[in-house]
Amino acid sequence: MFFCAVITIFALLSGCGNGSNEAVSGWKFPLAANISDGCILHCFCWDFNTIKNSMADIAAAGFSAVQTSPANTCYEGEDGGMQLFGDGKWYYHYQPVDWKIGNYQLGTRDEFAAMCAEAEKYGIKVIVDVVPNHTTPVISAVSASLASAAGGMHRLYHKGAENALSDFSDRLKCTTYSMGGLPDVNTENPGFQDYFIAYLNDCVACGADGFRFDTAKHIGLPDDPKENDGYQNNFWTRVKTEVTGADGLFMYGEVLQGANERISAYIEAIGAATASAYGIKLRSAVSGGRFSAATLGNFFAGGETRRLVTWVESHDNYINDGNWAVMDEDDVILGYAVAAARSGGTPLFFNRPYGADKQNRWGEMNRIGCAGSDGYKNPAVRAVNFFRIAMAGEDEELSEAAGGSVLIVSRGNKGAVIINAGKAVEVDFPVSLRNGTYINRVDGETEFRVKGGKLTSDSPLPAESVVVLYNKNYIKTAGQIYLGIEGSTRFQSGKPCVVSLEAENAVESFYSVNGSAGQPFSDGTEIEIPWDGESAVVLTLTAAGSEGQTSFREFVFTGL
Repeated sequence: MFFCAVITIFALLSGCGNGSNEAVSGWKFPLAANISDGCILHCFCWDFNTIKNSMADIAAAGFSAVQTSPANTCYEGEDGGMQLFGDGKWYYHYQPVDWKIGNYQLGTRDEFAAMCAEAEKYGIKVIVDVVPNHTTPVISAVSASLASAAGGMHRLYHKGAENALSDFSDRLKCTTYSMGGLPDVNTENPGFQDYFIAYLNDCVACGADGFRFDTAKHIGLPDDPKENDGYQNNFWTRVKTEVTGADGLFMYGEVLQGANERISAYIEAIGAATASAYGIKLRSAVSGGRFSAATLGNFFAGGETRRLVTWVESHDNYINDGNWAVMDEDDVILGYAVAAARSGGTPLFFNRPYGADKQNRWGEMNRIGCAGSDGYKNPAVRAVNFFRIAMAGEDEELSEAAGGSVLIVSRGNKGAVIINAGKAVEVDFPVSLRNGTYINRVDGETEFRVKGGKLTSDSPLPAESVVVLYNKNYIKTAGQIYLGIEGSTRFQSGKPCVVSLEAENAVESFYSVNGSAGQPFSDGTEIEIPWDGESAVVLTLTAAGSEGQTSFREFVFTGL
């Protein structure tokens, strides 16, 4: 895929090593051995090569797992256009035509396997988004081998597959009717099940460590009603028992809460589920600038606390519910700090498109394959990710301060995360921390003191900020490298683009245009990106830091 070419400058930047993240990056990052004890980065629409080459950045940001977009063969819409939305669409990889690894948007099976191998070097787990519930509505594009496995195209789908779902409270309709115009696969068909489970097992063989099941609520549970076709509602039973090493995989279902959601039953059937109702509470609290410890201490998932994936936003919330126009990334980070600081759930950070804001949903590049915003590297995100790992096994307590504009998430008496959604306030809060002096792990310098259960500081708590405090189990990590550009990625009127290159915390940095030999640059270096009037142009940035850490970033320049 042309926009994911990698320019290897020196062995330091090449990802060479003996299998530990210390050897690969020059620094060992203390990531969680179990996905549930760490945090997940949703690499929304990043291709496999981009994820692979960004592994050092992801580890440095404290993410113990990545979640890919669907890896299955998918419908190739709009002549293979690669925009997130426009000349191409992000949602085509949610329109399977076959359950084999590899598609035109994300890459090949070999590239997927290479990404998983690189993740293992860093101690990062790979979760694959899988889509068993439906295919593309373009039935003629569905593979003959898939149809044959199901006993014919007519047996691949439910009898009600063409009926539009409108009544979510009717479980038979919910699990057999079409949602969003996508024909509903007969997931009870044994031939289909064999075919799909073979796909999951191939993912595992390539190095996958878990799965997110898209639209899981629309696949029947064992006691759900079903069509009269002679099959059994045993899809989830077979997945949990026949996927290689299923007991050791992290598997969760997308169960958007609402009418007749059956979330507890899905958690039992799959292993975990999304806590979408909790996301609503987080978004409301941050947007309103007021926290309720009682409300945010409840996951609203039938009493479940652990077997959940939590988020402030998912790609569905961002795209379909309009979060992009309501919450900026700073708001998201405040809410994410709450989710990641807590003992329950497994927090997921959705990577927004590069350059997206409240006026621009799809961002500056609007490009499938490339990494999105650098928000996942934000110092507050990074600090709370490592805090969560360090606090594994510690009890939690949520409390409010400053009239509810401040939320304190305490983990035993060893650590606390303080989230301020309002104006700057003086620090004089009751906390459970042991007496002593603490440094804010977000900025690395502000000092806080605890004496007799009271937290104080000479500095006020900044407006809309996150403070992370802990001493026990704190491990110093190498500084995060930031690579970027200042300027537009859009050619206008056939003219070249002039951009200023950015490199923070780097001692050596290189750029390459369309695979050319790497050229050194420093922060502020200006370069001209040429254009032939038709082809996209790829700018690749790589860097190394003083402590041996490395970084990678690519930008795709296109016409308007």
